[in-house]
Amino acid sequence: MSCGNGPVICLMGPTASGKTALALELADALPVDLISVDSALVYRGMDIGTAKPDAAMLARYPHQLVDILEPTVAYSAAEFVSDARAAIRASHAAGRIPLLVGGTMLYFKALLEGMATMPSANPEVRAALQAQAAEQGWDALHAQLQAIDPQSAARIHPNDPQRLLRALEVWQVSGKTMSEHRAEQAQAGAAWPYPTVQLAIAPQDRAVLHQRIAQRFAQMLEQGFVDEVIALRARGDLLPSMPSMRAVGYRQAWDYLDGALDYAGFREKGIIATRQLAKRQFTWLRSWSELTWLDSLGQNNLTHALKCLEKAQTLA
Repeated sequence: MSCGNGPVICLMGPTASGKTALALELADALPVDLISVDSALVYRGMDIGTAKPDAAMLARYPHQLVDILEPTVAYSAAEFVSDARAAIRASHAAGRIPLLVGGTMLYFKALLEGMATMPSANPEVRAALQAQAAEQGWDALHAQLQAIDPQSAARIHPNDPQRLLRALEVWQVSGKTMSEHRAEQAQAGAAWPYPTVQLAIAPQDRAVLHQRIAQRFAQMLEQGFVDEVIALRARGDLLPSMPSMRAVGYRQAWDYLDGALDYAGFREKGIIATRQLAKRQFTWLRSWSELTWLDSLGQNNLTHALKCLEKAQTLA
């Protein structure tokens, strides 16, 4: 199969849905380079709780963007986009097909649609706007937004103070309206240069996914997940507030080791948190417009994925 037109495969889905298994099938069938799209797999020493492929599997099926950082370091969506684009270019240069696989939907969105350029929250500006609203009323602030950004004013009701404050804050901090920032983001997304196959895999029955999540968490515990977190705590340079330690499972294990939870409570909260993660992932995926859904229990997922790739190459 020719990859001269530079296709990209994106394989996404909720946790425990079977993404890795299908990715390995694709790796056996195609000249692909596996690129991880996972905000926790980037960290060294976080293996069991992230369901990271073991050393033997990584040796047979190398994954890029795995084990690239110490867990003391924060890793942003912007950094992921830069790293992923470099990996995609290198894969194409070698005549291969980049296969991005993972469940961090923000990373996929940033990569495919462009990074939002809006500034971070500014407490001082926000406080001044709230004081203005208290003195003049929300209608006055909405009229102000109407004058500078009619498009956002049409979307935001005067009785929606949170969004109204944010729109005015963006204008005051950056000198650009929220509509201008959105247009820049859309333009960046339109610049995505590759014919892309977007696949999502999940069980059609949500109860099946919940069962898989519980089984996976039990397996992690059997494999020594608690000991892994003990070792991470023993480093002395990690805090529960760090992004790495806020990962699902790790924060609950940290609370257990602090004595805030008993073992049964830790296990229950870990499973619940993983289910909540899967729910958030589904919410992201429902907003995707060009997804081909595959059933985790389906028998022909590899065939379907290959057909999607052939179609994308034909249309390129």
